[in-house]
Amino acid sequence: QRLIKDCPIIFYTGSLVPREVLSWASADAEILDSAEMHLDEIMEIFRRAKNEIKDVARVHTGDPSLFSSVAEQTRRLDELEIEWEVVPGVSSFSAGAAALKQELTLPELSQTVIITRMEGRTPVPEGEKLKDLAKHGATMALFLSANLIGKIVSDLKEIYPEDYPVSVVQKASWKD
Repeated sequence: QRLIKDCPIIFYTGSLVPREVLSWASADAEILDSAEMHLDEIMEIFRRAKNEIKDVARVHTGDPSLFSSVAEQTRRLDELEIEWEVVPGVSSFSAGAAALKQELTLPELSQTVIITRMEGRTPVPEGEKLKDLAKHGATMALFLSANLIGKIVSDLKEIYPEDYPVSVVQKASWKD
């Protein structure tokens, strides 16, 4: 909130970040939806901001330490000698649990949460295939995988019992 209020340039991913988050921006802030922008276009705005001595808020969703594009952006910021900081948000698996009013670790059921994704266009390392991870019997939070739900169900039915509780959550912290 502080960065959105204070920064004259704000990037946000319109397909992921609710527009209401930008309500704290000043009336004269330059607000850019990065959903359709390529990394080079984003970096060009950062270059311009550096030359104009303006701060930029790059607003992502959730916790940028999980499945984000922060690393590729911050490498380029380092090359341009632009100082940056990461302000973590609430991960979608935590927001989903809150929306469902569920604890993810229950005594004698699961004391471990595995955060992963289904292999699709992005490969996963050997030993991290969904079936391998499911053998632990831990609570699993799958990211970026809803479009592969049929394969997920097929794989997990081999490991988990038919009555195992499952939730599919989208935009858990959004008003709708």
